[in-house]
Amino acid sequence: MLEAEPMGDVPHLLLVDDERSIREPLAQYLVRQGFRVTQVGDAASARTRLAAYAIDLAIVDIMMPGEDGLSLCRHIAATSDVPVILLTAKAEETDRIVGLEMGADDYVVKPFSPRELATRAKVVLRRLRGGGARHHAPDGGSYAFAGWVLRAGERALVDRDGVSVALSSGEFNLLQALVARPRQVLTRDQLLDLTQGREAAAFDRAIDNQISRLRKKIEADPKAPEIIKTVWGGGYTLAAEVTRL
Repeated sequence: MLEAEPMGDVPHLLLVDDERSIREPLAQYLVRQGFRVTQVGDAASARTRLAAYAIDLAIVDIMMPGEDGLSLCRHIAATSDVPVILLTAKAEETDRIVGLEMGADDYVVKPFSPRELATRAKVVLRRLRGGGARHHAPDGGSYAFAGWVLRAGERALVDRDGVSVALSSGEFNLLQALVARPRQVLTRDQLLDLTQGREAAAFDRAIDNQISRLRKKIEADPKAPEIIKTVWGGGYTLAAEVTRL
C-alpha cells in the first residue's frame, strides 16, 4: 500500500485497481511525475480513503470484484466534486458511456501508457481547478432566469426562495457562459473556450457531463429540459429569458 504524506499543493490521486501488478508500477510512475498517490484494490477501501484524505482526482478501474468502478464513480459524483478518470477495456464501450453519464470526467482504454494517463490526469486537474485560459469570461453581476438567480460575483446560484444550490466550479463556469448568452447556440468547442480554455479540449464530453449535472439541479424534469436545451448537431442553448440585475 502506497500512502502519501502531505506535500503542500502537490495533487493527491486515489488509484483504485484490483490488479496489483498494474496498480503498484502505475502508482510509482505517477509519483515520479509529481503526484501524491494513495492506491487501493477495491471500492470499499476507496470509500474509506475518500473520507480520510483530501483527494484531488480518483483513477478508477471499471472491472473489479465486489462493487465495480461504475458504482464507485456514481458514489463519488453524488457525494463530492472529486473528478474521476475511468480505466476501461476495449470491449466495455457501453460501460464507458454509462460511466460518463454517471459523472466520470475522462476515461482511458486499456492497454494504455502511464504517460498518457499522467497527461490526462494533469488536463482534468487543470481544467477543474480553472488553470486553463478563460477567454471572454463574463464579468461579475447577477442574472435572473426561469426562477433562478446566478450571482456571478459571489459565484452562487439561488432559487426563487433565496436557497443556494451547490455548484462545482466547472458547473458554475458553464452556467455563467450560457446565462450571459441567452438563446444563443454554443457548441462544445465554444463552451470549452469560454469556460476552460482550448488546452482542456482533449475531452469535450466533459461539457456533456456538466450539462447533465446542471439539468439535475435546475430543471423541473432533467429528462425533458426547458432551460438548457440541446441543439442537435449544434450544441446547447439557454432557452429562458434572462434579466441582468
